[in-house]
Amino acid sequence: FESWIEIEENVSFEENQSKVGYWVIPTLYRTNITREIRMEEMAILAKAMNQEDRKTQHREFEIVASPIGKLVPSEIPPVMPMERIHPDEVHDLGSGRWLFDFGKGMSGMLHFDSGLPSPIVPPNAEYPRGHGFQVATAIGDSFITIIYGDSLEMSTGDINRVLVAGVGLHDGGPRHFSEPKGAQDFTPCFPPDQDGTLSQRDVYIVPKSIGDDLEEKRNIFSLARQSHFTTHGFRFAEVCCTDQPPPNVTALLYRTAVDERGSFDSSNVIINGGYELVRNALNSNMLSVQSDCPHREKLPYGGDLVAESPVAMHMFDMSSFYKKSIRDWMDAQWPNGAYTETAIWLDLNDYAGFGKGAGETVWATAPPILTVRHMQHYGDLDFLKESLHHHIRWFGFLTRNFESGMKDKGFDIELKNYTGGGSGLGDWLCLPERDLFLTHTAFYMASGRCIAYTAKQLGVTGLYHRSLELANRIKARISKIYLKNGFDDFDFPKGTASATPGPEMSLFTKIVPGEKRCAVLKNWFHRKGEMWLGDEEDRFLAELDPSYSMKMFKSGELVKRNASHFAMAWSQWQGFGEGMLSIRYALQTLSDNGFHHIALQKAAGVGFGTPEYMLRHNATTMWESWWRSEDLYSRNHPFLGALAEWMVSSVAGVSLYPTTIGGRKVLFWPQFPKSPMIMEYASASYGSVVGDFSIGWRFEDHRSSQSKNYKPAVVKIRIRLAIPPNGNAVLRLPVPLSVGTMVSIRYSESYPDFAGAKMDAQIKCANRREARLGFPYSWEYNRTKKKWYKLKSGKAIGTPCESF
Repeated sequence: FESWIEIEENVSFEENQSKVGYWVIPTLYRTNITREIRMEEMAILAKAMNQEDRKTQHREFEIVASPIGKLVPSEIPPVMPMERIHPDEVHDLGSGRWLFDFGKGMSGMLHFDSGLPSPIVPPNAEYPRGHGFQVATAIGDSFITIIYGDSLEMSTGDINRVLVAGVGLHDGGPRHFSEPKGAQDFTPCFPPDQDGTLSQRDVYIVPKSIGDDLEEKRNIFSLARQSHFTTHGFRFAEVCCTDQPPPNVTALLYRTAVDERGSFDSSNVIINGGYELVRNALNSNMLSVQSDCPHREKLPYGGDLVAESPVAMHMFDMSSFYKKSIRDWMDAQWPNGAYTETAIWLDLNDYAGFGKGAGETVWATAPPILTVRHMQHYGDLDFLKESLHHHIRWFGFLTRNFESGMKDKGFDIELKNYTGGGSGLGDWLCLPERDLFLTHTAFYMASGRCIAYTAKQLGVTGLYHRSLELANRIKARISKIYLKNGFDDFDFPKGTASATPGPEMSLFTKIVPGEKRCAVLKNWFHRKGEMWLGDEEDRFLAELDPSYSMKMFKSGELVKRNASHFAMAWSQWQGFGEGMLSIRYALQTLSDNGFHHIALQKAAGVGFGTPEYMLRHNATTMWESWWRSEDLYSRNHPFLGALAEWMVSSVAGVSLYPTTIGGRKVLFWPQFPKSPMIMEYASASYGSVVGDFSIGWRFEDHRSSQSKNYKPAVVKIRIRLAIPPNGNAVLRLPVPLSVGTMVSIRYSESYPDFAGAKMDAQIKCANRREARLGFPYSWEYNRTKKKWYKLKSGKAIGTPCESF
């Protein structure tokens, strides 16, 4: 602010300027800061530029202040209310506090169709936790507060505000403490009436100056409809304090108004539930940027886009949205070519990159990766031309700084002393050790491949060959180091075949040489899961009836920790230990290489480290972690959402053809389970610029319902495909053709009534969801007995709709 001077002569105020609703002419300022000066000063802060290298200097105060940046028209649809949701339940929490449960997580706010009732003051003016407003109380203002949250605090039954705040941002739980109680007192971010916890809160106030006319105040509260300046991440909302709950309350789900495109359905409730968790989380995290979670940072992290963009482009039309995302990164690119971790540099996790302003390599490589995927889906050649120069600058930065940067981070060239981990983010929130050398280096390689792809599309032959050659040299270096131990397990020399991502990433990205692929794949299956000793899981088992523990032990959900105690564990082959990157690599590699039944075991598994574990704890949106966190990790985060991409491409069987441009050609490659008992049918649609490609398959004439041991000698599977005009497709059957295999193909001679069929399917599905034919149970906490118990209660989430 020292660089700003008020232009006093251009400002005029009238005597009654304080009158409510009076228009005040904005104060104009003059500054000596230009966009170029600002970018250089930020680059110096980020260590992307040395002080002596700056080219700009402050000028006299001659520039009238304006937004520092390039002013362009909005290129994406606006943020709008996309869905109105009625509450499933309303609970009286006492003291005039009402809890609304809307049945699923979202971003948005409450809307009061009939306004708010008059507020009451609790006895002795002791407001329930988080609902006090000391300043208003002291001067006699009337107010009503709304608190939002994803989940409930199990020991009190009201909203878990600590989980929203995150670690370090609260000092009261009541069970979870980040700082000693009172540590946040009198600090700027923690108002004194919020119990030292950052909260999502709306406050509706009627000033005392209105007068003592209760009827007039009642009329003013009745005019309230919704907050206008922020959105919240929530499934639950508390309204306090009123005699009766506000009538006609709904939740408005807000997001950028991009069109919905893809769909998926199957007969497996857990698989369907996992897909819905991802879809609801993505729906909650698209408010102008694709954010990590809708209540905390709300930031566009590069790693999230690398992991989630394929499934986002299946579910929504992201053509303009992702173009803006890439332009945001290009706008924030440092003069030395480095890309940042987030689209706007915020000095977050810069330690994880290798210096000079670069974000962590996976995160900072998001722009070129996203550009290639954008081309494959939408075919925007002009945008490819626009972005190429920026991506070349990033790749040039890598070639100049990668080796020295990695050395500075402690990675030696041949990894002679490397035992895993190190500095970086990599396969974030996986359960095993992270191999950060591999992810840093593989995404350096990916940058080269992206430049080569872009150059080839634009006909820049020399650049294509140079960047592909360098990418192949990096690939060869990785392969040499990771096959050096002679075990063909694709691990660093001192590795124990446990770090991630290892074989799955290297098989998926074709780093493993062709002659070694079968051996590496075979040795991958030697990996095992591990015991998990997380705080919440241990608390759960300590407060679980022994009869449940024995059942879970016999089913394989628990393992013996010692002679008298059980523990949860994650399974490598019937659940997940993978983090945000390796989920995609693992599932796709298994299905594509003949082990789809194992991929299904992982995705449809039960117990810790599965989507089922989230569903059993009443999740409606994807969690940030496989474990249950009550005080840090978000409950609305599409971070682990790559499994939904696999459901569409392998379980149902439709994905973009690998070499397509503009989404005009797809690959139909359905993978069938070994028995209809696992999955009887599946279907999906894939939206593109030429229309919807759709597939559905189903076992027919089977008798699995009569006998669980039924093993048919003859299996009949019917597949239906829809290819839009001007679209092309390749059908790859997953079964080997033999003398006993019969295949017949027919086509429709008339255009089907897709609109009518879709409408009928939606009505049938809505009826099934209303009947709650989805996930059938949940674990609930009895606060009186302090015990967990299993409640059989059908839910809408996961409902099979058979849209075949």
